[in-house]
Amino acid sequence: MSSITSWIRLEPGCRNPDMSDGLQARIYDPLWLLARQWQVGEFQGEDNGSPAMAHFRAETSRLTRFQAGRIPPNTMVKASGYDPAVTPLEVMVERERVRPAPDQQVRREKLRLAAESGLHFLRAIDTQAVSQNYRESFVRKYGLPLLTDEDRKLLDGESLSFLELTAGRVPDGRQLYASLKPDHSGDIALPADLNIAHEDAAEVQQAVRVWRRWYESIFSEPDAGGSCWVPERMEYAFSVGGRLSDGEVPLTAQEYYEGNLDWYDFDLNLEISLGAANDNAISQISHASIPAPISFRGAPANRFWELEDARVDFGSVKAEPEDLARMLLVEFAITYGNDWFVIPVDLPVGSICRSLPLIVTNTFGERFVIRSSKDAGPQYAAWRMFGLSSTRSSDMPQIVSDLLFLPPALMKSMESRPIEEVLFVRDEMANMAWGIERVIESATERPLNRFEQQRYSPPALTNQADAEKLMYQLATQTPDNWVPLLPVRTETGLRLQRGKVLRTDGPPAFIAAHGAILNPDGPGNDGLKIHEEEIPREGISITRHYQLTRWENGSTHLWIGRKKRVGRGEGSSGLRFDTLTPAKSE
Repeated sequence: MSSITSWIRLEPGCRNPDMSDGLQARIYDPLWLLARQWQVGEFQGEDNGSPAMAHFRAETSRLTRFQAGRIPPNTMVKASGYDPAVTPLEVMVERERVRPAPDQQVRREKLRLAAESGLHFLRAIDTQAVSQNYRESFVRKYGLPLLTDEDRKLLDGESLSFLELTAGRVPDGRQLYASLKPDHSGDIALPADLNIAHEDAAEVQQAVRVWRRWYESIFSEPDAGGSCWVPERMEYAFSVGGRLSDGEVPLTAQEYYEGNLDWYDFDLNLEISLGAANDNAISQISHASIPAPISFRGAPANRFWELEDARVDFGSVKAEPEDLARMLLVEFAITYGNDWFVIPVDLPVGSICRSLPLIVTNTFGERFVIRSSKDAGPQYAAWRMFGLSSTRSSDMPQIVSDLLFLPPALMKSMESRPIEEVLFVRDEMANMAWGIERVIESATERPLNRFEQQRYSPPALTNQADAEKLMYQLATQTPDNWVPLLPVRTETGLRLQRGKVLRTDGPPAFIAAHGAILNPDGPGNDGLKIHEEEIPREGISITRHYQLTRWENGSTHLWIGRKKRVGRGEGSSGLRFDTLTPAKSE
């Protein structure tokens, strides 16, 4: 009788206890392996092996010093300490004073901050276990003052409405901070006219301490080191530094204005010293990794049956015979793109890195020492990627640097509407420049449109008899928000100095700047002298913003920063002198 044989599972059975043959993993088709090597480009190396292992070594140093402003050459300064793990560099550079100084209480500035901080003080008092309510006592002594006739003339409508609502009802936080100060022992002397009960004095003093810490931590403001903003250049300038094994490494950013810091904003400046020669923030890095081929859009695919990204087609790039840079880029991407490899390196934020010779082991077991282009010879010294340049003066040659800088820069921050905007334009007809205040910060920290607030007197109607009469006019009328910048000759070259224009359409008055950009040293100071080349024919636009961000340690930073952008071209104010106009009707 026939039978049907079936198998549920096949299992190999080896009669030889030696398993060396199985561990060898022999194959019967070595040509398949050769084909795979051809597909991944193994045979394009001209008998060279691919990198299989890379041993990376480097020394790094965190930034330890920060100095605001420009530093002249051959200068030694004692820069303040800086920890990039605590504060991002943009905040250190851009921040400016927001809270008024205790000895400079300006009544018509920061009214909203004064009112909100005063209300927060009352809430801090309510959290304490006191025997009675002291709200009325603090409001009566430190309350915002009532409106005056001068306030109604100078303040805008929104600020007047805010002050009418809060005056006499809310304590002024500026006065509270200036009055309730701790002494050398930490005690806070409470004024006698507040009528604080003896058993409540400790609780009230504790509320004051808590409130003062809150008031001091609202905004990130510069310390005694000063501001990084250079008014005559309309940009930021500062220096940072650390120390490597061979000495101090000072870095200088001479022209920063776009709002996003990166490594190319810095230059190696060996003509200054920041006092970091004795700082100890050096660490060594040593790790081994497998190099990976670089990848980019349009790169040749490694697998044989894989199609390249169609969004980038280097074959369709049109280049003329003189477009050498474009042709070199295409040749690199198509022919030599697979000759580059990348290895991951973790560096601390805000560190200066100098890589030591790289040791690479290929697939044949050969080891190669790869040095930097600086040490490879004079024929390779000019080739660099992501290397810092050095500042060069007339008596100092250009220095080739092998340093890699990872600045403690922000990825993203929240930005408010401009609280101040000034447009600088050239007026060729008047042979001068103008600073047009389009937006300024109001007394309640709100953007105030200066064009809507400017004074304008419409021309009076003239009858036929008066039209035949002419009247001499010293100067034509210019808008209130146009601040003149007059060319003056100085020892360092031509400057544009802030000037004044006489108003003749009413009571004699001079046009003055109201914002902080054209008043770098406060209202009434005419020391602003901008370099003539800083205002091109295209003009420039300077804005101030509130900015908020969070750093890697979880801290939150709120500050005011400035940005410079390209303007809107030339402009004309219509200013003319010694003109004859038709007489006005009575």
